[in-house]
Amino acid sequence: MKKELGIFILLVVLCAVTTLENARFLSPENLINMANIIGMFGIFGIGAGLVIVTSGIDLSVGSLIALIGILLIMALTEWHWPWPLAALFVLGVAMVLGWVHGFLITRFHMQPFIVTLCGLLLYRGLARFIAQDTTIGFGDLPGFGTLRSLASGRWLGVPMPFVLLIIVSIIMWFVLHRSVYGRYLLAVGRNEEAARFSGINTRRVIASSYVLAGLLTGISGILLAFYTNSVTPSTHGTFYELYGIAAAVLGGCSLRGGEGSILGILIGTALLQVLQNLVNLLGIPSSLNFAVMGAVVLVGVLADQIFKQRAASRTKSR
Repeated sequence: MKKELGIFILLVVLCAVTTLENARFLSPENLINMANIIGMFGIFGIGAGLVIVTSGIDLSVGSLIALIGILLIMALTEWHWPWPLAALFVLGVAMVLGWVHGFLITRFHMQPFIVTLCGLLLYRGLARFIAQDTTIGFGDLPGFGTLRSLASGRWLGVPMPFVLLIIVSIIMWFVLHRSVYGRYLLAVGRNEEAARFSGINTRRVIASSYVLAGLLTGISGILLAFYTNSVTPSTHGTFYELYGIAAAVLGGCSLRGGEGSILGILIGTALLQVLQNLVNLLGIPSSLNFAVMGAVVLVGVLADQIFKQRAASRTKSR
């Protein structure tokens, strides 16, 4: 809880500084836009965090979002599938690809970095090939207003992506922090061999984390496709995997595995988006966006590492 409190205080301070520098930060339009982005990015950020908890990593998120967007548009506009079938189809594709990642990692003992890096390249290439490397979109065709409302509608004035993020967060909080499966995820991340000797099916647990990550990425992919209303396969979702990883790490997920919280990931996602908003409102060149973000993540991880070392030294001295 100390980590979550620390990152939350940092978020509040950053919001206060941004408000003092530019009062537009608290304008309804800006807050609604940020809530939209936080909702869509937070959902796949939770998926990235679940994988990191098991001591894994997923670099294919951005490319998978592009592939999901292309397949969804084609299913609705060219194949003329009903929207529920199209949505289930792309979610199924995302989960199957997640299962493939988990299978290769657990059965063939391949490194998660290599497996998902190959996914990053493969899915981007498939998206560009399927769309013939051209931008495709939904246009103004009727028949899938329900999906469109999930990406751009509101409920009691709150953007629907943010509402969906809250629902997903509550479910995943119970999964990670109040279920046996969640304890298995954390145990595998801390020490996979010890978890296996204690009777946990570590292969199944690790593989399932990639399936869950695929499902959550698929949900974000659907929302992002309708939010942008078109998909350019060469650029759609570019670097989104880094947003997910950065949000999880800032939120307290250790890249060594065995640590992490849903609340922390949510705060980390919000912090990144507030930081992005600060850069835009202050007129800082957009070319420095990633530089600023990288510096903040580096400082956050460095501070966490220093605190851990101090805590360990105090424990030893006792």
